[in-house]
Amino acid sequence: MNILVIEDDRTIGKSLQKGFVESGYECVWAISGKTGLEKALTQQADVIVLDLMLPEVDGLEVLNQLRASGNQTPVVILTAKGAVNERVEGLEAGADDYIVKPFAFVELKARVEAVSRRTSVRPSASLTAGDLSLDLSNHRVVQRGRDIELTPTEFSILELLLRHVGQVVTRKMLCEHVWGFEWDGPTNVIEVHITRLRKKLANDGPVTINTVRGRGYSFVSPTRSNGA
Repeated sequence: MNILVIEDDRTIGKSLQKGFVESGYECVWAISGKTGLEKALTQQADVIVLDLMLPEVDGLEVLNQLRASGNQTPVVILTAKGAVNERVEGLEAGADDYIVKPFAFVELKARVEAVSRRTSVRPSASLTAGDLSLDLSNHRVVQRGRDIELTPTEFSILELLLRHVGQVVTRKMLCEHVWGFEWDGPTNVIEVHITRLRKKLANDGPVTINTVRGRGYSFVSPTRSNGA
């Protein structure tokens, strides 16, 4: 796995690069947002670890430009403790996960590996509900004949919902499916991704992800709900 770390703190940057290399991964470290964006757009990375507080071009702008270019490389953002607004903005801009400083390297490594697994090639298979179809092997979503661009996290959420059409999927189930390990953090992090997913699906048809208050979410096929 190739990892791109974009971090201006030299101590943290060197430590992360050393940790990933010792874990058997290739790791490139960029010390500024401008350099990091250039590397992200010109080099093949499997996962990007992105600090939000960067010189020249801040992390949020790096993420916005990356997604605007069509690059869907999974991104794990690094944020300061208590910076809730930063985390929300990062997730809304298309980040797949976040971790709060200070953090343990083993947790960051687990999150990086989890988002990487979600983009791995799977055996050919597809899921269909109403006019929506997911091609799991090619990571493609089609609704009414139109391709819908989703981030890896959004795709993973939709996949689990489509595997349980008409059933309640709890926030904890979604978190564990998305991040690939026993989840003991706040489950409201999933709400930002659900909101983005609803907006993208609503562009081509009725919103099909219902909130089940106090429990989680349910995907209802339009054919089952009579278009409601």
